[in-house]
Amino acid sequence: MLTRLQHLIESLAMYISLSLLGAICLLWCAIALPLLVILPRRAGTVCGQAGIMVSFRLYVVSLRLMGAYRLDVSALQELRSGPPVVLAPNHPSLIDALLIVAHLPNVACVMKSELMRNPFLSTGARLARYIRNDPPRHMIHQAVAQLREGSIVLLFPEGTRTTQVPISPLSSSVGIIAKYAAAPVQTLIIEQNSAFLSKGWSLFTRPTLPIRYRIRLGQRFDPPTDVRAFTAELEAYFHHELRDAAQNRWIEARCGVKSSG
Repeated sequence: MLTRLQHLIESLAMYISLSLLGAICLLWCAIALPLLVILPRRAGTVCGQAGIMVSFRLYVVSLRLMGAYRLDVSALQELRSGPPVVLAPNHPSLIDALLIVAHLPNVACVMKSELMRNPFLSTGARLARYIRNDPPRHMIHQAVAQLREGSIVLLFPEGTRTTQVPISPLSSSVGIIAKYAAAPVQTLIIEQNSAFLSKGWSLFTRPTLPIRYRIRLGQRFDPPTDVRAFTAELEAYFHHELRDAAQNRWIEARCGVKSSG
């Protein structure tokens, strides 16, 4: 009886939190729409990035209050007053970008084009000058411009959520952007003990709560000169840092793939 009650409470917490996230996103999009027309570009960018941060921060507070997550993301505070960097995290879960953006005020996120058309995200993302991931040449141009204007650029070098242990193969985009913007690359190491919101996870599947989630600062790399060598170095670094990560067990169990690196 106690177990069934616990399962019911966890299911309610999950669906309430997801519904709340949807409501927060729609509300911010409604607010952002007139601002997109009224505000000049730079003011709109600052307002849009700050608005998304505050909106997602409210959601993070709700996750803590409901006991859905045990979050350790305090390391991100060190980036709030630092110089523009390319943020390069590993990507076990759909919630990764949300938790990063919720704690940093000036982030331009590189997003999949289909997400830029999502009604829950599109208007707010356009106001914040978030960056479409295609075409690649345009994405690189926009990311370099955002860095030169003082924004942090968030780009997941795997391109999608992790499907190999300990990390999927990396693209060269991080290195190309950092090279042309002459910006350092700040790695983030993310660990999550649950497969919730991982690649292929159904929103109708109830996770075991609470989920333990941690972000720590990894190595900061100087702007590269040789993009191919840098990408190989970055991938080797993630392999080393994630060799004992909490998510390795469930990634291998779900995907059955070990990286060869």
